Amino acid sequence: MPAIIHPPTIIQTAMDEFIADHFQNEPQRKHCANYLTGLFLAQSKTVAGITEEIVGASDQSCLNRFMNEVDWDHKELNTARIIWLQESEDTKFHSNGIIAIDDVLIEKTGKHIEDVGYLYDHAQKRTILAHDVLFANYLDPKSGKHYPLDFRRFKKEDQCEAQEVAFKKQTELFRELVGWCHDCCIPGTFVFDSHYSSNENLNYINSLKTEDGKSRAYVGDLMSNRIIIHKGVNQQINVFATTIPPADRRPMKITGANGKQRTQYFLTVCVKMPGLDHKVRIVVIWKDRNDTEAAKYLVTNRIHWNGEKIVEAYRYRWTGTETFHRDGKQELGLGDCQLRNGVGQTRHTYMVMLAHSLLVRELGNGSLREWCRVKLTTVGEACRALLQESIRSMVGWVMDEMHIALEGVTAKRFNQLLGRLGLVSV
Repeated sequence: MPAIIHPPTIIQTAMDEFIADHFQNEPQRKHCANYLTGLFLAQSKTVAGITEEIVGASDQSCLNRFMNEVDWDHKELNTARIIWLQESEDTKFHSNGIIAIDDVLIEKTGKHIEDVGYLYDHAQKRTILAHDVLFANYLDPKSGKHYPLDFRRFKKEDQCEAQEVAFKKQTELFRELVGWCHDCCIPGTFVFDSHYSSNENLNYINSLKTEDGKSRAYVGDLMSNRIIIHKGVNQQINVFATTIPPADRRPMKITGANGKQRTQYFLTVCVKMPGLDHKVRIVVIWKDRNDTEAAKYLVTNRIHWNGEKIVEAYRYRWTGTETFHRDGKQELGLGDCQLRNGVGQTRHTYMVMLAHSLLVRELGNGSLREWCRVKLTTVGEACRALLQESIRSMVGWVMDEMHIALEGVTAKRFNQLLGRLGLVSV
């Protein structure tokens, strides 16, 4: 990676618009801009890696102190980020928005990093040293843009005992995030997988009321052994599914990630579930009409919704969670931070969320920015556009420095020197 001369335009603009106000002095603002720049452009998105690649950066110990010790409010900055996103039509909150909640394992290499532990990764099918972080993400179905709202980091029970803090299960952290979204008046339907579809969680969401007195909406995945009560009969939902003849299964068009459509089949019905204080609608989905086993079971407290609307809401869960997890890890260094301090780890995550939001608001922008030059559609493309801007800045800086260093050299001699460097023809 070439040397980074100064922060990209997108960071300088955001600093002027809302970021700078949340830091006490210019050195803090410079550290913030440098850290965001490193998340976008540095090959190694650690404190040391960022410091090495930025021209004129302070010693890495200064950036380390900024992330671990200096007094600045990362939660206040996160709130400012969300308010800033409301200024754009395609990232502002809408009543039909989706709030997707899911956890992700962020792999680490240091055993002494606060809250790190050995956890089983189902994707890799092995135990890894990692943080388990639960994110709430907002998605606008109309624009397709999505961004993280807030997060909670899971601590294992023995870690909580050592730190003398109360142990919280993942389902408790889930309710904390749901409650936080509700208290912040963030509209939308909560969507989540079966791990969070406990009676306690579903009852909690249903108990939260909007301004018009309606319960907050949710769509969740159900395990196949969950009990439902249909026409007075208690049975597992997978057993109930076997009683549905193929002729009663309705077709439904599904558009895949590749843009191709496929047909699946479903049946939806209102039922009661033991332990729930409200009636729900379930959707049973089969890949093929004649399948003996269903592929998916969904549940919602919106009993007036049809099956297609329920499935459509749930399908945004992947976009709203997995896409940020992927972009955060691959493009923005979500898992690269090796700071031991829990505060540093927390601030790093908020910085990644901020960096992601700066890029998301630019995606698909009709009026191209000077730094961009192409219409951006993905976070990866945006990072590459920032890299090109950085290279242009570096070349300009080198040229300026050469002019200063070679002041007094004849034009002919100067052209010869540039030719040798391959910058211009002799």
